[in-house]
Amino acid sequence: MTTDDLSRNRDNFCYRHPDRQSFVLCQRCLRTICPECQTPAAVGVICPECLADQQRAASPAQRKAERRWSRRPQAVTIGDTRPLVTYAIIGITALAYLVTLIPGVGETIRSALLFYAPLLYPQLFGAFEPWRLLTVSLVHGNFVHLALNMLALLMIGRSLEPLLGRWRFLTLYLLSALGGSVAVVILSFGTPVVGASGAIFGLFGALLVIGRHIGANIGGIAIVLGINLVIGFVPGFNVSWQAHVGGLVVGLLVSFIYTRTRSPRQRGLQIALLAVVAAALVALLLVPVAAPGVVLG
Repeated sequence: MTTDDLSRNRDNFCYRHPDRQSFVLCQRCLRTICPECQTPAAVGVICPECLADQQRAASPAQRKAERRWSRRPQAVTIGDTRPLVTYAIIGITALAYLVTLIPGVGETIRSALLFYAPLLYPQLFGAFEPWRLLTVSLVHGNFVHLALNMLALLMIGRSLEPLLGRWRFLTLYLLSALGGSVAVVILSFGTPVVGASGAIFGLFGALLVIGRHIGANIGGIAIVLGINLVIGFVPGFNVSWQAHVGGLVVGLLVSFIYTRTRSPRQRGLQIALLAVVAAALVALLLVPVAAPGVVLG
């Protein structure tokens, strides 16, 4: 991080600890606060100064109720910043992989979860299995494939989830996975696809956008992303570059929305824009239907 970056992005550092980057605002004064300065409130978190003002403004009845129902005031509890969603996704994905190894039923479950675009269109096989758009991220070709994706998820999620918050991080992951599947529908219709790479590339894209927004040095991230993206186009690697590109584009878009709707007053707008992104992805699934001679004919 350069001196110029710091000077241009001071509002993205904790006002009490200027050396700590953060993406979280106090819900009352809207100043940036780091995890150490965050105290859970009714909605979101508040900073120590707003907490003190809130405690001074409490009525005698409120103070009495606080003493009665808690051993110590709840307001002094520091928020849990562990990347629990990241851990949960890794656990669920690993469990799904182990289930697919069970003799007799594993292959059946695997084939029911992997993504195969024609199964979204009843006119082809008489089946409509939309869950495959997301469950593809639970299926992996082998242990190495699983390990590489989950390692990337762990490394990115440990940094990104505390910045975004759990629900925003989960939304980003799911929309990126959906974006990867939609790209496969449009660009490689008849190809069966497995893996969470679309979602992982979405997280990479978000790390680029948010890292740049808070003034971090994103050169290393950009190089790693570029290398992984190029590998998808190298013959012989058997990688779905379509899912990578789709997930990356959606990750960039969703994270851009996050950076432009940080204020609590913009929460409704943020949710509406995310809903528009999801609706647009679903609408893109109609592209093969609009060109039956190309795909469905």
